[in-house]
Amino acid sequence: MNSNTMRRLAFTLLVGAATPVVAAPAPVTELNSAGSNSQRDDSLTRLERMIEARNQIQLDMQRQLDQLGTEVSELRGAVERNTYELNQMLERQRELYREVDALSRQPQPEATPESDKPASTETYSSDVSENEAYEKAVNLILKEKDYNGAVDAFQAFLTAYPESVYQPNAHYWLGQLYFTQNKLPEASKQFKAVASFEDSNKRADAMLKLGVIAERSKQVDEAKKLYQQVIKRYPDSTSSRQAERQLKQLAK
Repeated sequence: MNSNTMRRLAFTLLVGAATPVVAAPAPVTELNSAGSNSQRDDSLTRLERMIEARNQIQLDMQRQLDQLGTEVSELRGAVERNTYELNQMLERQRELYREVDALSRQPQPEATPESDKPASTETYSSDVSENEAYEKAVNLILKEKDYNGAVDAFQAFLTAYPESVYQPNAHYWLGQLYFTQNKLPEASKQFKAVASFEDSNKRADAMLKLGVIAERSKQVDEAKKLYQQVIKRYPDSTSSRQAERQLKQLAK
């Protein structure tokens, strides 16, 4: 063969060998590269949405927990207030029972001897009626536990016997009855009436109660003044010790 023929044959062989290479299909990874990118984008989007949803759920749960915590705190505060008020009410009730019991143990004035009777039978009957009326009012508290009836009875007693020796005690029991019912203005009026009797054995406690009423009415300076008066005037009394405790509470 001549050189030209050899060159053509070589060229033909080269072209034949190159054709399969040019026509060979692209690798699968190259063909699917675009689809894979799209799938990855979709997966990332879904993942981001899931994360956002989870974060939103966590935020919602945190808000709910915060709200529940606030409600629990409010309920706890309400329970503490109710417990305090209940304890105060029970303590007032116990005070009333103690005072009534002490009163029931006091000896009643003896009846006027026959030889000392006044000439007027009406005057003697009035004295007996006074004792009976007072005893009836006390028994409404001590025996019958009819506190509303006792209020009416003591009011009627004071109207019927304005100069009675039981007047300070009658005012005191009215003050106690109003105090246990949380009728502070009415209680204050009765305790002030008791405090006007310098020699009354109820005066110290009446002044103490006036201090408590002033304290509950947010009149702190007046409460302190009354407590200090009780301590100064009745230094060795139970009322004085209670006044000292109340002052310490106000000082906190």
